[in-house]
Amino acid sequence: MKHRILGQVLVAAGLALSAGSAAAAANVGDADLAKQVRHALAMYPQYTIWDDVNFRVSDGRVELSGAVSQPYKKDDMERLVRGIPGVAGVSDGLKVLPLSDFDNRLRLQVARAIYGDPSFRQYATMALPPVHIIVDNGHVTLTGVVATDFERNIAGIRAAGAGLSFGAVTNDLQVEHPSRKS
Repeated sequence: MKHRILGQVLVAAGLALSAGSAAAAANVGDADLAKQVRHALAMYPQYTIWDDVNFRVSDGRVELSGAVSQPYKKDDMERLVRGIPGVAGVSDGLKVLPLSDFDNRLRLQVARAIYGDPSFRQYATMALPPVHIIVDNGHVTLTGVVATDFERNIAGIRAAGAGLSFGAVTNDLQVEHPSRKS
């Protein structure tokens, strides 16, 4: 009889704990969830300058967007985000870029052109440099954040001069400290 009552108490305590942790997960705000998602994606060891992953959090649901260079990265990133406590669901809008030797060579050419420039030496030594080079069937898109308009322009010029035809580069770099226009 005592064992039966003890068993019922333990089951009730377990249910209360699981309900409490579910309630705590539900109480995670979108801002806190966004921080956790950002951290999880940034710590993903396979995230490189060849990938551009963005996300949006709304009511505990995470929407992934952008492009990755390998199919397994899409699956891994979705799995990482789903595993974060408080995530109610994930909409995976990540595009897998075509697997192509031509695109791979182009990625390397553009990276060497940009990060070989003296203006980008401080970025080249970072664990994850801020300029992301997305190559999709020969078209290059630069994404990320640089400090100045000058750096944004230099990155675009270097990318365009890396053996690409004119107009094959889209410069979507954001500028942290834009210059003031008079």
